[in-house]
Amino acid sequence: MGRRQYAVIGLGRFGTSVAHRLYTADQEVLGIDINEERVENAELSITHAVIADTTEEETLKSIGIRNFDCVIVAIGNDMQSSILTTLLLKELGVKKVIAKALNKNHGQVLTKVGADWVIYPERDMGERVANQLLSPNMLNYIELSKEYNIEEIILPMSMKGKSLRELDLRAKYNISVIAIVSNGEIIIAPSPDQDISEKDMLLVVGNKEDLALFANIE
Repeated sequence: MGRRQYAVIGLGRFGTSVAHRLYTADQEVLGIDINEERVENAELSITHAVIADTTEEETLKSIGIRNFDCVIVAIGNDMQSSILTTLLLKELGVKKVIAKALNKNHGQVLTKVGADWVIYPERDMGERVANQLLSPNMLNYIELSKEYNIEEIILPMSMKGKSLRELDLRAKYNISVIAIVSNGEIIIAPSPDQDISEKDMLLVVGNKEDLALFANIE
């Protein structure tokens, strides 16, 4: 995965966690918050940080927000600002907007105003969100230990239509397929001759580093 530009709006605990994880993965990260102290604290651990009110369209335009690949709206407890910011980002043409919801109703409104992905911090830790952003083929993961994960991945286009035997993921990438999710059904311990179709997902287990390398294959 190449270097991308991310903006994180709202530098509380959750927003800072996402921003820092993306920055440590060598991505360009702009942090934005209305609170000066939070911006000063975040400046030490991300690319840039600015004080701004993101509910003002002109402010977002002056930041050049539409040039970012992805914007994460991690505004704390101010639902109104969160919704208005999300709406403005989509109106200004930001391709991918991820918004933090405080509850189910807030999440439904965020979806209606255009959020591409709504996250609930009690379920989705900041680091997990950042990991998913960094690995476009990775959908979910379960941390088995400090070294190993179980992950649900979509195969890159170049590998679709091949059998597990042809893919030989264990030999080539040091990861093992434990199940295939196909048309809503889970095939446990699939046969090596099982073909992988375009919409299938694989449940794989392996070392985190090996999984990360695999998840970033185009």
